[in-house]
Amino acid sequence: MTHARGERTALCDLLDRLGPDAPTLCAGWSTYDLAAHLVLRERRPDAMGGIALRPLAGYTASVQNTLKTRHPYPELVAKVREPGGVFGLVKALDQAVNTIEFFVHHEDVRRAQPSWEPRELPAELEELFWKRLSSGARLMLRRAPVGVVLHRLGGGVLLAGPRGGPKVEVTGRAGELLMFCFGRQAHAKVELTGTPEGVERLREAPLGM
Repeated sequence: MTHARGERTALCDLLDRLGPDAPTLCAGWSTYDLAAHLVLRERRPDAMGGIALRPLAGYTASVQNTLKTRHPYPELVAKVREPGGVFGLVKALDQAVNTIEFFVHHEDVRRAQPSWEPRELPAELEELFWKRLSSGARLMLRRAPVGVVLHRLGGGVLLAGPRGGPKVEVTGRAGELLMFCFGRQAHAKVELTGTPEGVERLREAPLGM
């Protein structure tokens, strides 16, 4: 089983267990909303644009709400469980695109529940996350108000954010750094080092894709 499929399956098992009204880290979204989002992302390419482009967000939200209206929660989770569209046809594409997507959303659900704890991730998955951070940290941290130095436990340093001025060092495992860079700062198990003002500004910044 690929890491993408493993995270997808684990997320769906958790969604089934928690039901449609459980909280997530996605602002304003329940587990029902998240399931609808994931179905839209894979099966409604006409509505995907609003995920990233604000002018199209209204249509995307409308389609997502329609999915909730037309499909009971268990049906949406069942659709998420099986890769849809091109991801169902090309396993390599599913692995390339969805490993991080489903890891982050799996953690969005896990970490919104009480008494959650970080998972011990396979070394090869941590290495994959670090490689993605190496290529994508500048994009994810483009709105950082201070320079950012990512320190990976076990080795590895990345620089991102504005050049010059104060810097904040963020230290943790690759999976935790990934969650931090995807805008889940309050729920990432990392250590921040810098001026109190710089640390606070980075904690509150709108990071992510």
